[in-house]
Amino acid sequence: MKNFLSNYKSTIILLVAIIVGAIVGIIFQEKATILSPFGDLFLNLLLVIIIPLIFLTITTSIAKMKTPKRLGKIMITIICVFLLTSLVAVLIGFISTYSIKLVDTEDGEKIRASLEENVEEENTEEDITILDRTVSLLTVNDFNKLLSKDNIVALLVASVIFGLAINKTGEKAKPLTDILESANEVLKNVVKIIMYYAPIGLGCYFAALVGSFGSIIVVGYLKTFVIYTIVAITYYFIMYTIYAFIAGGIKGIKLFWKNVFPSTVTSLATCSSAASIPVNVEVTKKMGVPDDIAETTIPLGMSFHKDGSIIGSVFKIMFLVCLFGTSLATPEEILGVLGVALLANLLITGVPIGGGTISEMLIITMMGYPVTALPILTIIATIIDAPATMLNVVGDTVSSMMVTRVVDGKEWIDNK
Repeated sequence: MKNFLSNYKSTIILLVAIIVGAIVGIIFQEKATILSPFGDLFLNLLLVIIIPLIFLTITTSIAKMKTPKRLGKIMITIICVFLLTSLVAVLIGFISTYSIKLVDTEDGEKIRASLEENVEEENTEEDITILDRTVSLLTVNDFNKLLSKDNIVALLVASVIFGLAINKTGEKAKPLTDILESANEVLKNVVKIIMYYAPIGLGCYFAALVGSFGSIIVVGYLKTFVIYTIVAITYYFIMYTIYAFIAGGIKGIKLFWKNVFPSTVTSLATCSSAASIPVNVEVTKKMGVPDDIAETTIPLGMSFHKDGSIIGSVFKIMFLVCLFGTSLATPEEILGVLGVALLANLLITGVPIGGGTISEMLIITMMGYPVTALPILTIIATIIDAPATMLNVVGDTVSSMMVTRVVDGKEWIDNK
């Protein structure tokens, strides 16, 4: 019992704080939003260190790799794992919603009427091509823009290139590598210091989150939220258990469920994949995933691998399908929904709570819906944010195990 309390003390404290926050939110409802600044303080502290954390972890991880072959194998494996699990997610999202009417016609008319006055504010997207969007996603036109959390994908690309350059330079780059490694260690301790405030910050954040939902969810949104939550919980327990088994058999399942709880709690409480990176990297390493794989897969997964967001994109599309009476009678129409959901997800960057507007505009444009639908998708994104973020974060965790299985062989778990 003493060992249990010693190993899980921080997790228990965090869980108690989250439960207390939820209770406060339920009791005081919207009045609980007065605690929001205390939660924002914790989230801001984490988000401030995300940029240097991503740069240092990816750059030093790649720079320390002794053989380029391992780096290439890791990157190729990450891409394959992300692609396969994303395909599974989009299929499950579609199967879960195909025979369910997420919103009735009468409810749809009320929703549209209630949001028409906000359309002009929300419609600020420029009419640019998908290729232009891709370029702006992967690169920026000024160095200082790499320091913004709004350009995390561009930062990932720059970090990989910089790490490769250090690796290619060899011994001459060793002084720089030592400095970056030292800075990375310091940053890890910064994370530990910030986490002392986690119980208070997460408790207050969750109280405000729960308290703010009660008065804004109408019937159609509530139905969407309930169904999505059921799908997310089912996916969480079944699919991630299967993935853990693929990665390491029965031992992999035990190792995964023994360690994944902190990542789950942090993602649910913060609703931010970016803010969950420090905890998720630590959890993944406890599962026996090597540093170079953990420190590459988790940050990359934050932007490019989002099981929860992919399923959420399908829900958004199917909500609009019900709302506007769109036909899904042919295989081409069904494949169109799946393709748009995948493509829209690829354009979601690792931004904090909210965001996803580019993805939602892409859905509207490619599916041929009016711009008035944008606020509808924004509300759906908000109400499913917590379970979606949970799947996004934990999906990266189990993916790192599968990447390790391919890169280090089936005996990796025994060499832990």
